[in-house]
Amino acid sequence: MSEKKMNSSRRHHLKSLILQIAQKWLDQEKAEDLAAKEAYMAEKCPSPPMSGDQNTLMEYCKKLHAIIDKIDEERYDIASKVQKADKEIEDLNIKVVDLRGVKKPALKKVRMSADTMLKALLGSKHTVKKEVKEEPTEAAGDWRKNIEDKADRKKMFETS
Repeated sequence: MSEKKMNSSRRHHLKSLILQIAQKWLDQEKAEDLAAKEAYMAEKCPSPPMSGDQNTLMEYCKKLHAIIDKIDEERYDIASKVQKADKEIEDLNIKVVDLRGVKKPALKKVRMSADTMLKALLGSKHTVKKEVKEEPTEAAGDWRKNIEDKADRKKMFETS
């Protein structure tokens, strides 16, 4: 099965066609959204009657205020319900975490000398002072003397 590769000019042409179609769809969607918004506003907010005397306009303003108050109360009620639901969700999430328990990750074994560990704990500013052990030279002393002492012990066991 041989697949022909598309040359770059053909690929760019197809890409530009796809982008043009997508742009047309976006423009059409924007126009539909705008028409839906205008229809909603015409239904919910009809133009106010500007004709008539002052009393009819005052009555209309009172009606508008009553509608606004009712909408504000509904908005407040919905906001409080959402806040209560959010708090309940948070509490349930905390309970879920408590029931699952917190899993501790397995620690990796790290080889570290005591000096490196102290530097890591105390910081690089602190240096670790090493104590140098000096072995007394007399203990190693003359090996002939040690052999003679052991020979004397051997004689003690032989005589008894």
